[in-house]
Amino acid sequence: MPIDSSVHEQLLVLRAQGGEQVALNALVEHWNVRLTRYAKHLTGYADGAADVMQEVWLSVVRSLHRLEDPSHFRSWVYRIVSNKCTDWIRYRVRNRGVTQPLSVDDVAVEDPIDETRDEIRLLREALARLPAEKRLMLSMFYIDDLSI
Repeated sequence: MPIDSSVHEQLLVLRAQGGEQVALNALVEHWNVRLTRYAKHLTGYADGAADVMQEVWLSVVRSLHRLEDPSHFRSWVYRIVSNKCTDWIRYRVRNRGVTQPLSVDDVAVEDPIDETRDEIRLLREALARLPAEKRLMLSMFYIDDLSI
């Protein structure tokens, strides 16, 4: 009988908290693509997402021991990504001399879904007509499998 993925993830978190490098590597391997996609949605840039993800994983390594409930890893790590993206955007705004903060509409949303099929093209066109924050919310729900 296969282990439930959430139970497996919790075991990985516990083992990583205990200092097991293999478990930490497994968490990174499992979550990095999904979290990078989320960071790209928030920053609007692949390079920005890569910068953010370096900071995210450093933060995870430094503070994983403080996560009391391994079942909260998903929401905890997404919160870290959100906070690091916010920091990244603030840094860019500050260094560009911009006086107004970036709005969600200023962020270009890219999606790694293959565009060769007509259904996906139509879906992309429909999503493009939505405000950026709604596109992000739908992507997080349907692509990243987050709850409302």
